[in-house]
Amino acid sequence: MIQKASWIWSPHACESTALIFAKNIARRGRIKAATAYVSAMGVYELNINGRRVGDAVLAPGWTSYKKRVQYQRYDVGEYLTDAENEFCVHCGKGWAMGLVRGEDRRRVYVDHLSVVVALHLCYEDGREEWVLSGEGWQVYSSQVLDSEIYNGETQDLTAESRYIGEAALDTTLAGVELIPQEGEWIKEQERLPAKQMIVTPKGERVIDFGQNLAGYVEIRIKGRRGERVVLSHAEVLDGDGNFYTDNYRDAKNKMQYILSGGEDVLKPKFTFQGYRYIRLDEFPQKEIRLTDFTSVAVYSDMKRIGDFSCGNENINQLYRNIIWGQRSNFLDIPTDCPQRDERLGWTGDAEVFCRTAAINYDVTRFFKKWLGDMRAEQKENGTVPHVIPDCSGFSNKSPAVAWGDAAIICPWEIYLASGDRSVLEQNFDMMARHIECIHAFGDEEFAYMGGTHFGDWLAMDAGEGLYYGATQTDLLATAYFAYTTSLMVKVCKVLGKDTVYYETLNKNIRACFRRLFMENGLPKLYPKYDALATNRPVKAVTQTSLSVILRFGLCEESERERLASTLVRLIRDNGTRLTTGFIGTPHILHALSENGYADVAYDLLLQEKSPSWLYSVLHGATTIWEHWDSIKEDGSFWSADMNSFNHYAYGSVYDWIFGVAAGIQICEDGAGYEKMVIAPHPDRRLGHINASIDTKFGVVRSAWVYGDGEEITYEITVPQGCLATLRLPSGKQSELEGGHHIIKE
Repeated sequence: MIQKASWIWSPHACESTALIFAKNIARRGRIKAATAYVSAMGVYELNINGRRVGDAVLAPGWTSYKKRVQYQRYDVGEYLTDAENEFCVHCGKGWAMGLVRGEDRRRVYVDHLSVVVALHLCYEDGREEWVLSGEGWQVYSSQVLDSEIYNGETQDLTAESRYIGEAALDTTLAGVELIPQEGEWIKEQERLPAKQMIVTPKGERVIDFGQNLAGYVEIRIKGRRGERVVLSHAEVLDGDGNFYTDNYRDAKNKMQYILSGGEDVLKPKFTFQGYRYIRLDEFPQKEIRLTDFTSVAVYSDMKRIGDFSCGNENINQLYRNIIWGQRSNFLDIPTDCPQRDERLGWTGDAEVFCRTAAINYDVTRFFKKWLGDMRAEQKENGTVPHVIPDCSGFSNKSPAVAWGDAAIICPWEIYLASGDRSVLEQNFDMMARHIECIHAFGDEEFAYMGGTHFGDWLAMDAGEGLYYGATQTDLLATAYFAYTTSLMVKVCKVLGKDTVYYETLNKNIRACFRRLFMENGLPKLYPKYDALATNRPVKAVTQTSLSVILRFGLCEESERERLASTLVRLIRDNGTRLTTGFIGTPHILHALSENGYADVAYDLLLQEKSPSWLYSVLHGATTIWEHWDSIKEDGSFWSADMNSFNHYAYGSVYDWIFGVAAGIQICEDGAGYEKMVIAPHPDRRLGHINASIDTKFGVVRSAWVYGDGEEITYEITVPQGCLATLRLPSGKQSELEGGHHIIKE
């Protein structure tokens, strides 16, 4: 019925950019049930008779607004009185009307706020009544004077809500589809107390919450009417200990409040920030009570299903950083960062992290909603935009390797983790169109040549300060072309579709890859495109090229040892450190352990010098950094233009820790953990591991601990009705049915 309601907006000028759409609704008898359906072009909060309905924030979330927008359903019977009821939708700009940055900074979707409402009343005598938005609704000003996702919010708690005028019908949204909510609700989650008050060398009053996150600060305060509180946000302090915001670029991240004179609870309604620290730019009280400040984490309400601990506290902190990175960036869409003027749904970040994401949390519903927007945004020729929803202004005419391939890799990983076939069914056409887009591109039928790519983004092997890694992008693009067609074969088998086309295509791509990019068992440069057309050094043999070739099976078995030993040599020659970027990093440890070098994989995992995972941990990180060296040894920063301290991509390492160190691996013929291989790789430097995941069948757990001497005790838990193949480093193999198993070696 909400589809029959009219979108309404305010054609009247108002000093407040956040508005209240309201209607008084009378009851016509005793109500048995009442249900409200609400959506907005903007973000909204529903109030009935002055009471906020529900505990979600930033509804209706972020979708491809020009094509589809979610609506939410609320049971509201308890909010209604016997008398007239005031029904109010408070609305701010959010993503739909606010500024969004891609190649330019602009309002992408709409230039005014709109809401749509349907209220269904069921009376005890069997009568039903629908109240729909349309004529007869009023518009009022709000205490929120201005609100932007990037810039923060200004609230005047002394302001009275003022009648502006009648709402008008909005005829500009006729083509927008209203859909029931597909994703998770966005909610307030953890509440963290302030850790300490700092006075910086510049004399700034700064509060440290001890954890980088996405959300906002809640302040309890009693001040004089009209006094101001102004906060700025930061992720880090600079080398001198001063408040640092240059990496936020144009995002102001500033909260401004005018106090009412009573007991005020201050927090934003329609925005969020990424931060660890706040600076009190204006604060009426000289004495600061830390107990008045609380940091509130905000993200999609996903169920936590994974857990991990080990005997190495640095790895434990790395794991906590991975968890907080996911929380911070899974705010309705998988974003790249929560703090600067970006916060976009970059497909490459989501693709490399998807498996880890599904180990930590149940992200099935989260990804199915985002993939729905990907389907909506896919271009006629099959190209998947770099960011979903597509708001960036990038005009890519072909998919970027690993970025566009999220169209296939993400559905497959979500299916494996959940066993939910519908994610493959819903996205099969999109996946097939993606393959055909690549197949038709360029002048090599079975290679992906000449496209515009990000490549091994932020790798360290092309030189200081460069964004693009040294690995040839045509090699990577063709390797992923082979990999994604191999996944399509598996998808077709799951869905009962014919596999011949994709099997043949994959065979031809593999042969083409070997002809163009392999020589004497090692990768070589193909000088037609990338090697001649870039201003960076391009190398054939890199940590990334070797890792990808090994993992995707683009070599003959006889070539594996040379490729793997060459990879080990490159790692050792670099001081046992990484040089990989966004593409190579998720694969390098697997490439080592799958080819007999688990010890070298552990060496990389435990490396403390940059580039490494533990470098940021030892430099105080509480989330994953965008760059391996976001903060350098001398305390200086990598750059100001692209230096997030809350980026989750490199947190993809946890799928190796879980799947290899702990050894829990899903069998493709037993998706959702119905069948699995448990093949742990112990290392004394970790002492012990305890990893688990709560599946739809029950808890799967793999733990090992070193005893005296070389004895290792394994504890394995398999849910009833599931089957696990246990493979131990000694070569021992056994089949484990449901139950708790203890094995000593």
